[in-house]
Amino acid sequence: MSILDELAAYARQRTAADMEKIPPEAMKDLAAATGSGQGKAFTEALERPGLSFICEVKKASPSKGLIAPDFPYVSIARDYEAAGADCISCLTEPKWFLGSDQIFREIRSAVKTPMLRKDFTVSEYQIYQAKAMGANAVLLICAILSPAELAGYLTLCDTLGLAALTEAHNEQEIAMALDAGARIIGVNNRNLKDFSVDFNNAARLRDCIPSDRIYVAESGVKGPDDVTILKKIGADAALIGEALMRSDNKTAMLKTLREAAK
Repeated sequence: MSILDELAAYARQRTAADMEKIPPEAMKDLAAATGSGQGKAFTEALERPGLSFICEVKKASPSKGLIAPDFPYVSIARDYEAAGADCISCLTEPKWFLGSDQIFREIRSAVKTPMLRKDFTVSEYQIYQAKAMGANAVLLICAILSPAELAGYLTLCDTLGLAALTEAHNEQEIAMALDAGARIIGVNNRNLKDFSVDFNNAARLRDCIPSDRIYVAESGVKGPDDVTILKKIGADAALIGEALMRSDNKTAMLKTLREAAK
Protein backbone atom coordinates (compact mmCIF):
# COMPACT_ATOMS: atom_id res chain seq x y z
CA MET A 1 0.00 0.00 0.00
CA SER A 2 1.42 3.40 -1.03
CA ILE A 3 1.47 6.44 1.24
CA LEU A 4 -1.36 7.90 -0.83
CA ASP A 5 -3.43 4.75 -0.35
CA GLU A 6 -2.87 5.02 3.41
CA LEU A 7 -3.86 8.69 3.40
CA ALA A 8 -7.04 7.91 1.48
CA ALA A 9 -7.93 4.96 3.73
CA TYR A 10 -7.43 7.07 6.84
CA ALA A 11 -9.54 9.86 5.30
CA ARG A 12 -12.38 7.35 4.95
CA GLN A 13 -12.00 6.37 8.61
CA ARG A 14 -12.00 10.00 9.70
CA THR A 15 -15.06 10.78 7.61
CA ALA A 16 -16.96 7.83 9.07
CA ALA A 17 -16.10 9.03 12.59
CA ASP A 18 -17.16 12.59 11.72
CA MET A 19 -20.48 11.29 10.42
CA GLU A 20 -21.10 9.66 13.79
CA LYS A 21 -20.71 13.06 15.46
CA ILE A 22 -22.59 15.11 12.87
CA PRO A 23 -24.82 13.07 10.53
CA PRO A 24 -24.74 13.89 6.80
CA GLU A 25 -28.10 15.68 6.75
CA ALA A 26 -27.04 17.86 9.67
CA MET A 27 -23.75 18.67 7.93
CA LYS A 28 -25.68 19.66 4.80
CA ASP A 29 -27.74 22.02 6.94
CA LEU A 30 -24.57 23.54 8.40
CA ALA A 31 -23.18 24.04 4.90
CA ALA A 32 -26.41 25.67 3.75
CA ALA A 33 -26.37 27.99 6.76
CA THR A 34 -23.11 29.57 5.56
CA GLY A 35 -24.95 31.09 2.59
CA SER A 36 -23.69 31.08 -0.96
CA GLY A 37 -20.26 29.61 -1.55
CA GLN A 38 -17.34 31.90 -2.28
CA GLY A 39 -15.54 29.78 -4.84
CA LYS A 40 -15.56 32.65 -7.31
CA ALA A 41 -13.10 34.57 -5.13
CA PHE A 42 -10.63 31.68 -5.28
CA THR A 43 -10.96 31.34 -9.05
CA GLU A 44 -10.63 35.06 -9.67
CA ALA A 45 -7.50 35.21 -7.50
CA LEU A 46 -5.84 32.66 -9.79
CA GLU A 47 -7.01 34.42 -12.94
CA ARG A 48 -5.21 37.66 -12.14
CA PRO A 49 -2.47 38.74 -14.57
CA GLY A 50 0.90 37.20 -13.81
CA LEU A 51 1.71 34.26 -11.58
CA SER A 52 -0.58 33.89 -8.57
CA PHE A 53 0.63 32.39 -5.30
CA ILE A 54 -1.23 29.88 -3.14
CA CYS A 55 0.67 29.94 0.15
CA GLU A 56 0.38 26.88 2.34
CA VAL A 57 0.06 26.52 6.08
CA LYS A 58 1.27 23.11 7.25
CA LYS A 59 3.14 21.74 10.22
CA ALA A 60 4.40 18.43 8.82
CA SER A 61 4.32 16.09 5.84
CA PRO A 62 4.79 12.35 5.26
CA SER A 63 8.00 12.91 3.32
CA LYS A 64 9.69 15.53 5.52
CA GLY A 65 8.21 14.82 8.92
CA LEU A 66 7.96 17.82 11.23
CA ILE A 67 8.52 20.99 9.22
CA ALA A 68 7.46 23.67 11.70
CA PRO A 69 8.02 22.78 15.38
CA ASP A 70 6.96 26.32 16.22
CA PHE A 71 3.61 26.63 14.49
CA PRO A 72 1.74 29.91 15.13
CA TYR A 73 -0.59 29.15 12.25
CA VAL A 74 -2.83 32.20 12.59
CA SER A 75 0.19 34.51 12.58
CA ILE A 76 1.60 32.68 9.57
CA ALA A 77 -1.65 33.12 7.66
CA ARG A 78 -1.79 36.78 8.58
CA ASP A 79 1.79 37.20 7.36
CA TYR A 80 0.84 35.59 4.06
CA GLU A 81 -2.14 37.91 3.68
CA ALA A 82 -0.09 41.00 4.55
CA ALA A 83 2.53 39.96 1.99
CA GLY A 84 -0.09 39.71 -0.75
CA ALA A 85 -0.77 35.98 -0.99
CA ASP A 86 -3.46 35.41 -3.60
CA CYS A 87 -4.84 32.36 -1.76
CA ILE A 88 -4.03 30.38 1.37
CA SER A 89 -3.96 26.58 1.48
CA CYS A 90 -4.49 24.96 4.88
CA LEU A 91 -3.90 21.29 5.62
CA THR A 92 -6.61 19.65 7.71
CA GLU A 93 -5.22 16.07 7.56
CA PRO A 94 -4.31 15.24 11.19
CA LYS A 95 -2.13 12.12 11.17
CA TRP A 96 0.65 12.80 8.66
CA PHE A 97 0.33 16.58 8.23
CA LEU A 98 -0.70 17.40 11.82
CA GLY A 99 -3.50 19.63 10.56
CA SER A 100 -7.08 19.95 11.77
CA ASP A 101 -10.44 21.46 10.94
CA GLN A 102 -10.02 23.70 13.98
CA ILE A 103 -6.79 25.16 12.59
CA PHE A 104 -8.65 25.93 9.36
CA ARG A 105 -11.53 27.59 11.20
CA GLU A 106 -9.22 29.78 13.27
CA ILE A 107 -7.33 30.93 10.19
CA ARG A 108 -10.59 31.48 8.31
CA SER A 109 -11.80 33.81 11.06
CA ALA A 110 -8.52 35.76 10.98
CA VAL A 111 -8.03 36.42 7.24
CA LYS A 112 -10.11 37.44 4.25
CA THR A 113 -7.85 35.83 1.62
CA PRO A 114 -9.54 32.97 -0.30
CA MET A 115 -8.79 29.62 1.33
CA LEU A 116 -8.31 26.09 0.04
CA ARG A 117 -9.17 23.25 2.39
CA LYS A 118 -6.37 20.85 1.55
CA ASP A 119 -7.26 17.31 2.50
CA PHE A 120 -7.78 13.93 0.90
CA THR A 121 -11.35 14.13 -0.35
CA VAL A 122 -12.94 10.70 -0.57
CA SER A 123 -16.55 11.58 0.29
CA GLU A 124 -19.19 14.18 -0.54
CA TYR A 125 -19.45 14.72 3.21
CA GLN A 126 -16.01 16.36 3.24
CA ILE A 127 -17.14 18.86 0.61
CA TYR A 128 -20.09 19.87 2.76
CA GLN A 129 -17.67 20.10 5.70
CA ALA A 130 -15.42 22.43 3.72
CA LYS A 131 -18.29 24.76 2.89
CA ALA A 132 -19.45 24.76 6.52
CA MET A 133 -15.92 25.76 7.57
CA GLY A 134 -15.93 28.70 5.17
CA ALA A 135 -13.60 27.25 2.55
CA ASN A 136 -13.54 28.81 -0.89
CA ALA A 137 -12.14 25.68 -2.52
CA VAL A 138 -11.43 22.00 -1.97
CA LEU A 139 -8.72 19.69 -3.28
CA LEU A 140 -9.74 16.74 -5.48
CA ILE A 141 -6.97 14.25 -6.26
CA CYS A 142 -7.44 12.19 -9.41
CA ALA A 143 -5.25 9.35 -8.12
CA ILE A 144 -7.67 8.47 -5.31
CA LEU A 145 -10.94 8.99 -7.18
CA SER A 146 -12.75 7.19 -9.97
CA PRO A 147 -13.82 9.24 -13.01
CA ALA A 148 -17.43 9.06 -11.81
CA GLU A 149 -16.52 10.21 -8.31
CA LEU A 150 -14.48 13.12 -9.64
CA ALA A 151 -17.28 14.26 -11.95
CA GLY A 152 -19.81 13.96 -9.13
CA TYR A 153 -17.67 15.93 -6.68
CA LEU A 154 -17.07 18.68 -9.23
CA THR A 155 -20.81 18.93 -9.81
CA LEU A 156 -21.41 19.14 -6.07
CA CYS A 157 -18.81 21.89 -5.76
CA ASP A 158 -20.62 23.84 -8.46
CA THR A 159 -23.92 23.34 -6.66
CA LEU A 160 -22.44 24.60 -3.38
CA GLY A 161 -20.60 27.49 -4.99
CA LEU A 162 -17.14 26.10 -4.19
CA ALA A 163 -14.09 26.05 -6.44
CA ALA A 164 -12.14 22.82 -6.85
CA LEU A 165 -8.42 22.39 -7.41
CA THR A 166 -8.22 19.09 -9.30
CA GLU A 167 -4.80 17.53 -8.89
CA ALA A 168 -3.11 15.35 -11.51
CA HIS A 169 0.33 13.77 -11.79
CA ASN A 170 0.43 12.47 -15.36
CA GLU A 171 -1.20 12.66 -18.80
CA GLN A 172 -3.87 10.10 -17.97
CA GLU A 173 -4.99 11.97 -14.85
CA ILE A 174 -5.06 15.30 -16.71
CA ALA A 175 -7.32 13.69 -19.33
CA MET A 176 -9.52 12.38 -16.52
CA ALA A 177 -9.73 15.88 -15.00
CA LEU A 178 -10.63 17.44 -18.35
CA ASP A 179 -13.27 14.80 -19.09
CA ALA A 180 -14.83 15.48 -15.69
CA GLY A 181 -15.03 19.20 -16.41
CA ALA A 182 -12.32 20.47 -14.07
CA ARG A 183 -11.60 24.16 -14.55
CA ILE A 184 -8.62 24.48 -12.19
CA ILE A 185 -6.02 21.77 -12.75
CA GLY A 186 -2.95 21.37 -10.57
CA VAL A 187 0.06 19.38 -11.69
CA ASN A 188 1.85 18.02 -8.67
CA ASN A 189 5.60 17.67 -9.05
CA ARG A 190 5.48 15.33 -6.07
CA ASN A 191 4.47 11.75 -6.79
CA LEU A 192 2.06 11.04 -3.94
CA LYS A 193 2.61 7.31 -4.23
CA ASP A 194 6.26 7.49 -3.17
CA PHE A 195 6.61 11.25 -2.45
CA SER A 196 9.54 11.72 -4.82
CA VAL A 197 9.74 15.16 -6.50
CA ASP A 198 10.35 15.82 -10.18
CA PHE A 199 10.19 19.57 -10.77
CA ASN A 200 10.21 19.01 -14.54
CA ASN A 201 6.78 17.41 -14.28
CA ALA A 202 5.13 20.86 -14.38
CA ALA A 203 6.85 21.78 -17.64
CA ARG A 204 6.46 18.36 -19.23
CA LEU A 205 2.69 18.32 -18.76
CA ARG A 206 1.98 22.00 -19.45
CA ASP A 207 0.84 21.44 -23.02
CA CYS A 208 -1.73 18.87 -21.90
CA ILE A 209 -3.81 21.59 -20.27
CA PRO A 210 -5.90 23.85 -22.54
CA SER A 211 -5.49 27.60 -22.30
CA ASP A 212 -9.08 28.03 -21.10
CA ARG A 213 -8.30 26.17 -17.85
CA ILE A 214 -6.37 27.51 -14.89
CA TYR A 215 -3.02 25.75 -14.51
CA VAL A 216 -1.50 25.44 -11.03
CA ALA A 217 2.01 24.06 -10.44
CA GLU A 218 2.27 22.27 -7.10
CA SER A 219 5.25 21.25 -4.96
CA GLY A 220 8.97 21.52 -5.46
CA VAL A 221 9.40 25.31 -5.48
CA LYS A 222 12.53 26.04 -3.48
CA GLY A 223 13.31 29.61 -4.51
CA PRO A 224 13.15 32.41 -7.10
CA ASP A 225 14.77 30.37 -9.90
CA ASP A 226 11.97 27.81 -9.74
CA VAL A 227 9.35 30.56 -9.84
CA THR A 228 11.02 32.02 -12.93
CA ILE A 229 10.75 28.64 -14.65
CA LEU A 230 7.05 28.34 -13.80
CA LYS A 231 6.44 31.81 -15.15
CA LYS A 232 8.19 30.94 -18.41
CA ILE A 233 6.18 27.77 -18.98
CA GLY A 234 2.95 29.70 -18.53
CA ALA A 235 1.71 28.55 -15.13
CA ASP A 236 -1.19 30.61 -13.84
CA ALA A 237 -0.38 29.90 -10.20
CA ALA A 238 2.05 28.13 -7.92
CA LEU A 239 1.19 26.35 -4.69
CA ILE A 240 4.12 26.77 -2.32
CA GLY A 241 4.39 25.13 1.07
CA GLU A 242 7.68 23.94 2.50
CA ALA A 243 9.83 26.78 1.14
CA LEU A 244 7.63 29.32 2.89
CA MET A 245 7.09 27.29 6.04
CA ARG A 246 10.84 26.86 6.57
CA SER A 247 11.56 30.55 5.98
CA ASP A 248 12.25 32.65 9.09
CA ASN A 249 10.80 35.68 7.31
CA LYS A 250 7.82 34.51 5.29
CA THR A 251 6.84 38.02 4.23
CA ALA A 252 10.30 38.67 2.76
CA MET A 253 10.38 35.22 1.15
CA LEU A 254 7.06 35.74 -0.59
CA LYS A 255 8.17 39.18 -1.76
CA THR A 256 11.30 37.63 -3.28
CA LEU A 257 9.24 34.98 -5.07
CA ARG A 258 6.86 37.61 -6.38
CA GLU A 259 9.75 39.63 -7.77
CA ALA A 260 10.99 36.54 -9.60
CA ALA A 261 7.58 36.13 -11.19
CA LYS A 262 7.60 39.58 -12.80
